[in-house]
Amino acid sequence: MSGEAPCRLQSTHSLGGSSPKVNMVSNRKICFLVGSMAISGGTYVIIQHAAYLQHHGYDVTLAVQEPFTTQTLVWHDLIPQLRCVPIDIATRETFDLVIATWWKTALELRHFNSPHYAYFVQSIESLFYPADEVPLRALVDATYQLPCAYVTEATWIQEHLAKGYGHEVRLVRNGIRKDIYRLTGAAMATRDHKTQPRVLVEGHFGVAFKNTALGVRLAREAGAKNLWVLTGSPVRWIPGTSRVFSRVPMHVTPDIYRSCDILVKLSTVEGMFGPPLEIFHCGGTAIVFDVTGHDEYIVNGQNACVVQRGNLDGVVATLSRLLNDRHELARLQAGALQTATTWVSWDESSAVFREWVETVLSGPICDRAVLAQMTDHAFAAYAQDEQIRLATVRSLPRYRLSALGARLPSSVLRTLKQFEAISEVLFGPREAY
Repeated sequence: MSGEAPCRLQSTHSLGGSSPKVNMVSNRKICFLVGSMAISGGTYVIIQHAAYLQHHGYDVTLAVQEPFTTQTLVWHDLIPQLRCVPIDIATRETFDLVIATWWKTALELRHFNSPHYAYFVQSIESLFYPADEVPLRALVDATYQLPCAYVTEATWIQEHLAKGYGHEVRLVRNGIRKDIYRLTGAAMATRDHKTQPRVLVEGHFGVAFKNTALGVRLAREAGAKNLWVLTGSPVRWIPGTSRVFSRVPMHVTPDIYRSCDILVKLSTVEGMFGPPLEIFHCGGTAIVFDVTGHDEYIVNGQNACVVQRGNLDGVVATLSRLLNDRHELARLQAGALQTATTWVSWDESSAVFREWVETVLSGPICDRAVLAQMTDHAFAAYAQDEQIRLATVRSLPRYRLSALGARLPSSVLRTLKQFEAISEVLFGPREAY
């Protein structure tokens, strides 16, 4: 998409819970650098904070790296409030604050004209890539050395950036849309306490650390007879499942959660993941690995079940126990609902994010030349080390093949993604990433 999206609808409703009085400020221009506007938890968080700032008088722009269309933007109801433009258009403008939101966007900060730069770190993203991708991991980690303001959503990230890089990092935990994720409301199907509990596996296929296909396989091993899948991948059918929900709008996901009893979410790299908290609000509980960030709101045996990463037999045994013990399942669901009751709304979370923005705006000016110098140095080191590594590598890593596949026509890509998901479920290794 070469121009900006037709957005900018004015809204006066709550952005996710309580409705504090709007205190308008001068039209300071804030730019969030976004990798993609496609459905993802990370983009969801950015949209919530950006819409809150827009609602409170800031002039907000989302500068997006990947191409997008009007159709790309329909999944979240707050996107129409925001100005979304390709990143190269935004580089021609001047902003009061530019906020990178993942590692590739941090490398773009140097191209923006602003007195203030910041980095919203939603995970330590070098962990997204295999351990043998040493140069790439080093490039990602180099972005955490950039001299700008930092904010994050999880305690473990705050501690990592403080201990490893000496940054003072503001912690702003993610909120939740209390107006949408709630116990009462529509459902795709009723919960029948006379039959086996319904299991939901959530996550993208084709992303190794999400372990979505593995979740499906383990749920089947545990004896789940009514198994649903919720995914951002373009798939219509997964073997061994009863229903598949693909790329559904945000306001539809609670209808799915309210239909299910147990969420199986087996990702091994997260910042502070949202799906377990979302199903908590809708009356369900979850089984997760002891992934980074889970302890922000999950307590093993109180509101969900936490299994050691890689303990696949433990996942099967835990799910089997909950499928056959309605009393234990109800106890965990009650604990999950109690957690949900006390969790902050998005309005409350974004109010803290806004305070951080104001602190950055009133703080010292960043040196753009230093950002450029450090970025050049990181790229030069990566290019040199990657050239050496590729001399000994015979095949492209899977995630890079996926990136190449993204350039194919959408119809061909959907077909490939469908076959990829089926292959992962039927023939993938029985091991966690």
